[in-house]
Amino acid sequence: MVIEVTSSQPDRDRKVKRHCYGKAGIPLYLLVDRDARTVTLFSEPSIEAEDYRADVRVAFGRGLDLPKPFGFTFKTDGIE
Repeated sequence: MVIEVTSSQPDRDRKVKRHCYGKAGIPLYLLVDRDARTVTLFSEPSIEAEDYRADVRVAFGRGLDLPKPFGFTFKTDGIE
């Protein structure tokens, strides 16, 4: 799993890095987007499409269920 917090170049985190991680077959990419105030979990990487086939997005303050082997709810309350 790769975990990122958007930087001063958020489009790079949202698009370029996501496509690179998908192409590399990284199973999970968790993006904490400070501008959009969301947390997104990208899963099911597609090497051919250079992207992820699935994503789940929650607003700050809501929990995000992480799949196994993690198997817990990632709490986003308190993220600013």
